[in-house]
Amino acid sequence: MLISRKLNEAINAQVGHEFQAAMEYVQMAAYFEDEGLKQTAALFFKQAEEENEHAMKFIKYILDTGGKVAIPAISAPKVDYSSAEEVFKTALGWEMIVTKNIIDLRHIAEEEKDYAAQQFLDWFHEEQIEEVATMEYFLKVAQKIGDRNIFMLESAAAHHG
Repeated sequence: MLISRKLNEAINAQVGHEFQAAMEYVQMAAYFEDEGLKQTAALFFKQAEEENEHAMKFIKYILDTGGKVAIPAISAPKVDYSSAEEVFKTALGWEMIVTKNIIDLRHIAEEEKDYAAQQFLDWFHEEQIEEVATMEYFLKVAQKIGDRNIFMLESAAAHHG
């Protein structure tokens, strides 16, 4: 077994966080669909797919290193949102949590001198920089345009994808 029990357990927890984020993003996409904002909904459906892909990368890593996959239970996503700004604040909050989790995983890998895990986690760290920047951008746009001009968000989403 190439992966330690401690890192294996921490990555299993991260698999749950990734699947949780995917469900949150699907729910956010549904909010934007209900608001008639199909481009913005598409952005969140794409984010959900990416989070699922991340979970699967972690699962494959555990399997490739001889660990045991144990996907934790995850909570139902938040259903009700009052504004696009609230959605993007929530999404940014999720990305900040995931970023902290990736850093924590990296610290475990460093403590254990697991160089393969460190290299594996580098990709996720770079990915999180992009994810946080994206959600910060859309939060700023949503704050500037406000709910009265919400359809302007479609233009930003269309140009981002």
